[in-house]
Amino acid sequence: MTAVVEWHQPPAPLVKTLNAVLRAVLPSPLGRGVGEFMLLAFAGRRTGRRYRVPVTAHGDAQGRCALTPAGWRLNFRGGADVDVTFAGRTTPMRGVLVEDRAEVARIYLDRMTELGMRRAARMIGLKFPLGRLPTLDEVVELAGREHFGVVRLSVRA
Repeated sequence: MTAVVEWHQPPAPLVKTLNAVLRAVLPSPLGRGVGEFMLLAFAGRRTGRRYRVPVTAHGDAQGRCALTPAGWRLNFRGGADVDVTFAGRTTPMRGVLVEDRAEVARIYLDRMTELGMRRAARMIGLKFPLGRLPTLDEVVELAGREHFGVVRLSVRA
């Protein structure tokens, strides 16, 4: 049976190259023209190792967030400080991992609906083999299977 929505990531060498370019461009004056991406700079929760992760910038009524199935998202469990570079400006923020699978699925579905299938495919990394948006239950299943996560970002006080 074909899934309504599937996780789809570009080839690893392309992702690695794009990430290297974005790490250099986003904090520079050229970063002002790249409003689709943001750079997250944070410390690992166990090792203290510094990370600089470029991600697609997402937002909703509650503010800016990062949508990802990547393991680095776990550094934000319980909250962590992060410097967010977006549109050429760096802002000290607090990132918190959204743990509730139903809420994660709702956020993903809201973004898919807002962006439409074509832009959601590019900005979130999804495929829609049946040519329609999924239901909330279908996104809950995908979020659990692919370990989707949401890191909510708010300005640090």
